[in-house]
Amino acid sequence: MAAHGRAAALTHHRTLTVQAEHERLADLLRRAALPVSAMDFESQLRSYEPRPYLAGEPDPTAEAEPRWEDYAPPEPPAADPDEAPSRRLLDSGYQRELAQARLRHQRELREWRTRRAEAADSGAMAARAAHEQAEQARARAVREYNETLEECRRAYRLAEPAAVESLLERALAAAEGATQDLPAPCRAVFRPLTRTAVLDLDLPPLDLVPSLSGYRLTPSGEIEPVPRPSADRAADYLRLAARLVLRALQAADAVDTDEILAGVVLNGWLRETPSGAAVCLLSVDADRDALARTRLLPSGPAPLGEEEVEHGYGDGVYADAEQDEALVRLRELAAAVTPDPYALVAVEQSGAAGSAVPTVADLSPNEFAHLVRDLLTRGGLAGWSVRLRGAAGLVATGEGDAGSALPGRWVVWASRGSDPVAVEELRTLAEAVREEGADRGLRLTSGRFSDAALDLSGTAPYEQIHLVDGDGVRELTQTHLGLPLAMGD
Repeated sequence: MAAHGRAAALTHHRTLTVQAEHERLADLLRRAALPVSAMDFESQLRSYEPRPYLAGEPDPTAEAEPRWEDYAPPEPPAADPDEAPSRRLLDSGYQRELAQARLRHQRELREWRTRRAEAADSGAMAARAAHEQAEQARARAVREYNETLEECRRAYRLAEPAAVESLLERALAAAEGATQDLPAPCRAVFRPLTRTAVLDLDLPPLDLVPSLSGYRLTPSGEIEPVPRPSADRAADYLRLAARLVLRALQAADAVDTDEILAGVVLNGWLRETPSGAAVCLLSVDADRDALARTRLLPSGPAPLGEEEVEHGYGDGVYADAEQDEALVRLRELAAAVTPDPYALVAVEQSGAAGSAVPTVADLSPNEFAHLVRDLLTRGGLAGWSVRLRGAAGLVATGEGDAGSALPGRWVVWASRGSDPVAVEELRTLAEAVREEGADRGLRLTSGRFSDAALDLSGTAPYEQIHLVDGDGVRELTQTHLGLPLAMGD
């Protein structure tokens, strides 16, 4: 019986330890959903408020005031024991000494007071001067800081990458304030070509989510762990990851008060893997409009119930992963989310933060669509309307003024990829031009056209189909945007 009691107590103790892990996870989920503080330029400005001058306390090491007791001569001794004290004090010699002592005490007291007044004036002047110098230094530091911040703001408004990235990374770091015990560093790269921020977020390790529900005592007296269903554990991890992603997106969106960003790409990376190679478990490609119409931060999970706390069970406390609010928000942004983080099932990153000059392959679908639209609208094609958009490209229509370089109504088919554009695609575009009642069609690719497609260009019925290959895209980018674009392989 004693052995069984010890085993039961140990089982209970281990279950409580597991329960503490579940409670920590619940707390992390709650804190990861807290609103982030604004980190825009206005919130970072400093103000100078002068501090009043306060006179200091008297110096305890200063010269002490002369005391009469230190100058008074000793009373003369009595010649007769029965003589009254008053008669001894009338002694002429004693009176002379007493008068001289009073004069000396008064003289030195006046000198001491003079020295003290001079020292006080000098000390007060020095203290006040030191205070004024300190206040001038404080005011100068605030002014110089604000001037530097204003320089950064001007650079940010000019979309200089270093300024935009610096502001974003400060905002992302500040967003981690509520979960400093859960490091989730996020790096930012800004692409002026598409005015898009590419964020790489480090996701927490997989073992942060408890793998057990608790422990139980078998009929034979053995203590055995109670594993959680793998689906529940994966769902909890994705809830936490989704909240961290939404928090980073909100921080980037909130700090961009001047609307420099056209969109944000975020890739969530698991870096602690058995192979040592990072795995992308989550990717978001959101333009400004999508971020604006999406409530980024969820309300957070419900707390553990009394029964779960008492018995040490964490399963079933939160809603199913399919209904989790944070994941719903990400799906509204068309995010790609791994179905199983513990199996290290990767998703394709929407866009890559590559070299200083991006390739077309580095761009996300939104970035590529934004680039094509920017190039063609600057070329004179207004009234832009996207009909289809996907990872491979887009189909859109546009209207060009009669005096522009692209007059009339156009159907645009833009794609990226290494495969050459075949004749069949020109036929498809020609049919789309007829169905839309358009005047012309534009087939744009980041790659090249097949020889057969080039031979048909300009011939009936393709005389109204215009072709732009990768070299043309690169030339248009340099001409209209003044920025380089690499074509890649």
